[in-house]
This record gives sequence, structure tokens and C-alpha cells, in this order.
Amino acid sequence: MMAIDERERGPGGTEQEPNPARSMTISSSKRELRLFMVAGEHSGDALGGRLMTAINKEARGRVRYLGVGGPDMGAQGLTSQFPLADVAVMGPAAILRVLPRLVRRVYRTVNAAVAAQPDAVVIIDAPEFTHPIAKRIRQKLPDVPIIDYVSPSVWAWRSGRARRMRGYVDHVMALLPFEPEAHLRLGGPPCTYIGHPLIERIDEFAKVDGNALRQRLGVADGQPVLLVLPGSRRSEVERLMQPFGEAVTLLRERGINPVVIIPPVPHVLDLVEKHLRSWPVTPYLIDGEADKLSAFKLATAALAASGTVTLELALAGTPMVVGYKVDALAAKFRFLLKVQSIVLANLVLGENAVPEFKQEDCTGERLAEALSPLLHDTEARARQIKALRLVPQKLMVPDDPSVAAARIVLAYADGGRAAKIAKSS
Repeated sequence: MMAIDERERGPGGTEQEPNPARSMTISSSKRELRLFMVAGEHSGDALGGRLMTAINKEARGRVRYLGVGGPDMGAQGLTSQFPLADVAVMGPAAILRVLPRLVRRVYRTVNAAVAAQPDAVVIIDAPEFTHPIAKRIRQKLPDVPIIDYVSPSVWAWRSGRARRMRGYVDHVMALLPFEPEAHLRLGGPPCTYIGHPLIERIDEFAKVDGNALRQRLGVADGQPVLLVLPGSRRSEVERLMQPFGEAVTLLRERGINPVVIIPPVPHVLDLVEKHLRSWPVTPYLIDGEADKLSAFKLATAALAASGTVTLELALAGTPMVVGYKVDALAAKFRFLLKVQSIVLANLVLGENAVPEFKQEDCTGERLAEALSPLLHDTEARARQIKALRLVPQKLMVPDDPSVAAARIVLAYADGGRAAKIAKSS
């Protein structure tokens, strides 16, 4: 089992949390473990599914799962209390519309956790849903360790949340390399950077070739290709398709006629098609992960919604411009943001290499102006590509993220809240 020891000294003598992925060993206990796992949206279900796959391999089948999840977690053995769709909502306005249902689901989940008497609880992202559950579980089961998989953005806004989390979270497993330092600085729980799940796909990104897609779509050599990624949430698509379409219109008016490719996720396809009726071009709509990755490689540049896709584009080396628009209620709280960028690739790099346009600045005019040099062989394009090459290096960790996460969870499940993370040598 692992032991929480003194904090490590990092570069320059600064304190850091120890890295359990390097320093711990799993308990040799053979008893069956019960894990209560809670995801609040589909991306969390995907993370949870990979985590459970790694746990099952590490623990050799001695784990039983209960909690809340979707099909990925269900495929690995989770019995969910209710469908994930009941709680998978984002944004203040959307949450307010279904608040009574969410409150009922929170209490139902807490009661199920108390009845299960688990060895550990893992909450996965979606803090508006998972953190109220964790707080109530801690009140009713004070000796059960609680691990938070995916740190809330305490480094961006609501920084006081980090210190409050110490009351109900024993360990944070972070996906971004700067997050352990942020929790240390803000007085948050012990936090370990285990690596972003995309790290597990770096080789896949490196091997992708866009030539087959180029030939299939009939794209001429030398013709610029613009990849448009308006988001995976319906609210994002509704807000971004209009300015994205205006940007494409302005590019054409200025004599730039890129081939446009859009890889919409299935549940927003109808919205994308609706907005495309007012676009000046008919983009190629492609389907499936393989074609999406090929489009990353084929694209001269991308116009993307803010989110994980910016890290995917960075790993593919695709220069990009990012747009970001939220609902009117969320926009009123922009003054609380404490970061220089909302683009994950920029945050990992520590510099604003990728142009970004938020809210009222997210206009067709400004997006087109930023895209134009990226669709030609320019110094601006070369400069961004050079910066993006650093992203894989900054994300890299010794072990697969899912394996590192599994070892932390199992150490707490075997050892309880008194489990320790030994200081690495």
C-alpha cells in the first residue's frame, strides 16, 4: 500500500506532491474490494471505463462496482443507480432547468453509497454533481477514502474551492501537468498529475496519414483545408456555428477558398446540418474516429471550440484558432476567471500560442483574420506549429494514465484513508 509522506521537492526546491505512480506498491491483500464510482457526464464515463479496465487488470478481478455511470463503465462491471443521461447537463442555465431532478439523484446516490459500505469512492469530473455527493458521503462515512479523478478548474476560477475540497477529498488525480502546483499553492488536497488520457494515443496520432482521406474527398495537392470543430455539446454548436460560418464566408470573399471538413459527433449532427444551410460552402461531413484523426493531419488549419479537442489538434500538430461562447448567465461571471487563456493547449504550453476569441470577440471578422495566415505558408503558421510540438513533451508521464490512476485508487481501497504515498527516491 502507499504512504503519504513529506512532500517532494521539485525543480528549484519548490514543494510538490509525491508521485504515487512511481513510488507505491499495491497491497498484497486478496480480499474483495467494493468501489463506489460516480461519473456525471459522458466524458467521465469514458474516463471511468478506462480506469476500471486498469483496476480490473491490477486487482485481478477482486473488485465489485456500484455507483453512477454510462455504457463504458457498465461494460467493465458497474451497476448504475440510474441512466447517466439523467444528470449529464452542463452550464448554469441547463442545471437550473433540471435542478430538482439533480437534487433527487444526488441524495439517491449518497444513500446507495452508504448502503454499499465501499472501500473507496471515486468521483469523476462533473463537480456540480459529484462534489455534493462526495461531501455527503464524507459526513455519513467519514472513514471511507474519496478520490477525485479530474481536478476542478480551481486554477481558473473559484480558487477557494481547492481549500474546501480538503474536507471531503483525500486525493486528486489531475489530467494537466500544472494542477498539482495549483492545489499546493491554493491549499487543496494532495494532488498527483497522472497524465492526460490522450497520452495513451500519442503513437496513434503520430501514425495517422491524411493522404487516403485527401484522395477520397478529391482534395487537390496544395489546396488549403479548413477543419471546423464546433463542439460536442448542443449548446456549443448553437452558439458557434453562426460565427464559424461567417468566418468561412469572409475567407472566401478575401480570395481564400479552403476545402471545409466537419466531423460532427452524432448527437449534434442535426444542429450542424441546420446551420450549414446558411453557409456559403457545402462542407464534407465525415464520421468516425479514424476519419477525424485523418482530417487532423490533412487540415492546413482548424477552427475549433474550446475544449479537449485543442489538445488533440496540438498532438496532431494542426495549427488552430479557438472560439468560445457561453450562455448569458455564465457570461456574467467572466470576471472570476483567473487564467490567461481558456485553451488547454495554451495552458499546457504556458503561453498563448493559439489565438482565442471569447464571447463578444468571437465574431466572423476576428476569426477570419486570425485564420487567414494559418491557411498559408507564413511565419505565424510556422511559429504556432513549432510551439505545438512541445505539447506532447509537457504531457508525458512514465506510466499510462489509467494504470497510474488505478494504482492510486487501489492503494486507498486497500489501506483506507490512512493509506500512505511513500516519498519517491
